[in-house]
Amino acid sequence: MDKTMLLNMEGVKKTIVHGGSDDIPRFITGTKVSFHFRTMLCDEDRTVLDDSKKVGVPMEVVIGNMFKLEIWESLLCSMRVGEVAEFLCDVIHTGLYPIVAKSLRRIAEGKDPVDWHVHTCGMANMFAYHSLGYPDLDELQKEPQPLIFVLELVKVEQPNEYNRESWAMSDEERMKAVPILHGEGNKLFKLGRYEAATNKYKEAIICLKNIQTKEKAWEVPWLKLEKMVHTLTLNYCQCLLKMAEYYEVLEHTTDIINHHPGVLKAYFMRAKAHVEVWNEEQAKADFQKVLELDPSMAKTVRKELQILHMRMEEKRDEDKLTYKGMF
Repeated sequence: MDKTMLLNMEGVKKTIVHGGSDDIPRFITGTKVSFHFRTMLCDEDRTVLDDSKKVGVPMEVVIGNMFKLEIWESLLCSMRVGEVAEFLCDVIHTGLYPIVAKSLRRIAEGKDPVDWHVHTCGMANMFAYHSLGYPDLDELQKEPQPLIFVLELVKVEQPNEYNRESWAMSDEERMKAVPILHGEGNKLFKLGRYEAATNKYKEAIICLKNIQTKEKAWEVPWLKLEKMVHTLTLNYCQCLLKMAEYYEVLEHTTDIINHHPGVLKAYFMRAKAHVEVWNEEQAKADFQKVLELDPSMAKTVRKELQILHMRMEEKRDEDKLTYKGMF
């Protein structure tokens, strides 16, 4: 193995495990890099924290696209295609690894990597400890330490050689993509293709959330983005209602109401979800709030309350039959 200290990079030691082919590729802003990674602690057992090969899918980053763990871009740019190298990185480069690892693990588990429900002001975030949901990452977040990254460079694609997905876009490109995705989602909704529409709305939300993380919470630019996110989230919930995903609707609308209690459409949509799961009192309370916010909705609310009454009568009849069968 060829051991070298990386030049102009304090706190990084590189060991080439397997040499790659040809020369080091051209890395420019927009170059997409596919690679496998294994992260280990610097203990006697070299404890493995994460391994992309266990997931079976290479990691992808776009050079110059403000990836949270900037050191990975620098490490990859020192490699040839097919090369496997081990990098011992000092704590000055590993502080953000727990946050990045959380997102990567959520993706591997089939979950949304972007947390839609984080609404904490900047000062609170500075002093509050938030669990990442993984004990080993929580420990690493509390006490940062040097880490070993074993990287395998699989593929390098120049900007004109691949179609850019939303995660690979710049913030300017993301903002341009949002209205397009919104419009596509609306068209799909009108065609009754609700699941396809949710994917469009969700992609637009993720674009906005990525931009929003770079703004200071509760200031004007952040709030403008938050309003756009709410509109898309409520459209997303409208699809979920059609798909009978009522409890997810309750979750998203309640989150909006808790932080922005004047959003009429959130109350109306939550009330409709409560109707579908026979939460009579909660539905009535939300419809009442709709009337308080907009008295012109009286006719619509009366109609929805009639539906609620009918649903509750059906439920009582079903319950009577169930209890009769039991006894």
